[in-house]
Amino acid sequence: MDTGRDLAEPLLRRDADGVAWLTLNRPAQRNALSIGLMTALEHAIAAIAADAAVKVVVIGGAGPAFCAGHDLREMRAEPKREAYAALFTQCSRLMTAIVRLPKPVIARVHGVATAAGCQLVASCDLALAAESARFATPGVNIGLFCSTPMVALSRAVPRKMAMEMLLTGELISAARAREIGLVNRVVPEAALDAETTALAAQIAAKSPLTLAIGKEAFYRQVEMELDAAYAYAAETMTRNMLARDAEAGIDAFLGKRQPVWTGT
Repeated sequence: MDTGRDLAEPLLRRDADGVAWLTLNRPAQRNALSIGLMTALEHAIAAIAADAAVKVVVIGGAGPAFCAGHDLREMRAEPKREAYAALFTQCSRLMTAIVRLPKPVIARVHGVATAAGCQLVASCDLALAAESARFATPGVNIGLFCSTPMVALSRAVPRKMAMEMLLTGELISAARAREIGLVNRVVPEAALDAETTALAAQIAAKSPLTLAIGKEAFYRQVEMELDAAYAYAAETMTRNMLARDAEAGIDAFLGKRQPVWTGT
């Protein structure tokens, strides 16, 4: 049962078995990213970065939707250049923090994920969606091109698919989102929590040091040209091989036993 405090908090956090579950908690506004909600998310991401007990993060939404983008009413309440610039700077900082968090982040998507909500899905490392979920970057329909969502979207899906979403503003199905690579898996809504929990648990069982090294390396190399990417990846693997977790993992594999991770 929701408590009065839960209803007042824009973001809820629940930790279990090495997984931090973050729930966007503005259901009446379809979890629109208000300044307060983005601030709460920024603070939560920073706290999780320093929390050794957390191995994986899951971001979901309360109520009927995942996230309907920015809070347009809040935006129009202060129609000044400085306010708009601060808002989009904060949103960009939040999305970048998710990418740079040294722990995998999974989006648990139901209902709609539109505009900055679609950006949030694209910014997460993995995404699971209910069959009924829908995705869009519909800013073009109201005269506001989804330029900041475009940054994450264009790095998650092929260019022509991103442009089609950005230019038409049309909703696409979860199945279509899976086809173009915006989400990893599509499952029945009744199975969404169980499937997300299982995926999070599978990843949380890995070495946290290895996950941190690998996530950082993935996003850095993907922006490099081929020779630089291989040089960087080779140096990363060399550094990784010298870690105790790599030694423990390889020895455990050779000895046909389960490894014990120390995070070093």
